[in-house]
Amino acid sequence: MREALFYSEADGKQVKCRLCRRRCAIPEGGCGFCRVRMNKGGKLYSLTYGKVASLSVSPIEKKPMYHFHPGSRWLSLGSFGCNFLCPGCQNWDIVHSWDPDDESSYTVITPEGLVKRALQHRCKGISWTYNEPTVWLEYALKGATLAKEKSLLTNFVTNGFMSIEALDAIGPFLDSFRVDVKGFSRETYKALCNTEDFEGVLHSTMHAREKWGIHVEVVTNIVPGFSDSEEELRSIARWIASDLGRETPWHVTRFIPHLHLSDVKMTPVETLERACEIGREEGLLFIYIGNVPGHQAQNTLCPACELVLIRREGFDVLENALREGRCPTCGYAILE
Repeated sequence: MREALFYSEADGKQVKCRLCRRRCAIPEGGCGFCRVRMNKGGKLYSLTYGKVASLSVSPIEKKPMYHFHPGSRWLSLGSFGCNFLCPGCQNWDIVHSWDPDDESSYTVITPEGLVKRALQHRCKGISWTYNEPTVWLEYALKGATLAKEKSLLTNFVTNGFMSIEALDAIGPFLDSFRVDVKGFSRETYKALCNTEDFEGVLHSTMHAREKWGIHVEVVTNIVPGFSDSEEELRSIARWIASDLGRETPWHVTRFIPHLHLSDVKMTPVETLERACEIGREEGLLFIYIGNVPGHQAQNTLCPACELVLIRREGFDVLENALREGRCPTCGYAILE
């Protein structure tokens, strides 16, 4: 165990975790909502420091991230625990169904070892993904600090529900931020994430971009009957355009039935295409469709002259015509 950051003493032997927006009051011997931060003797400890449950080398497009070093390879890793409880979570077995005493379920990798592996595999950077990276921030913070010393880039695939205090700690060492915006109402977030505070996700995302200059891309997994209303999709698109910028990529992805939402139908392609139309109506320049192999909305087009600049198939970049991040025909700046 490693003593945690971002906590304070509460009444008696309770501690108050300040890592995410739940701000759990944790009794002696108990854990927070994420189940990976324990109060032992009036001190808070991280139970997952260095415990890697999943590790791979994968393209940045898999996050998905389309406007941050397209085609680059990233060392991607995750551990246990999450501060959400999504009923359709694709990584439930990793995130929630874990036994801290089962050493066969993880590999211990030091932050130094993590950076070494990224360099050995000639990766562009390190991505904390698969589970919510916020809940093992102590490990991610040390790894990101060392990564920057070796000129590696860094990425969070996050639900955006961290506290501003935690975000300000990792912010100087974080280059990119792929955030889920699962809906735009308290009702949707209560149903899909077990919290009503969707405004907190928006605030953290804006803070990441405005204060730290982190590259942001937004994903909305459109779940039929939950987050597929035109009103909700329009609200998301309008917020991205007004608060993050029209050039911010919005990935609308197809929901795949799973776990407690196995009875929900897969998102119709027509719904995804209508979301793209809504995004364009609200002024967004780059809207992508995910989880629909072969769809043309996986490609990047120049907003000015409509030239296909990056052609994709699945997670592979088949063609990249950009020159120093710009359209070769009209010079429009695509990448930051």
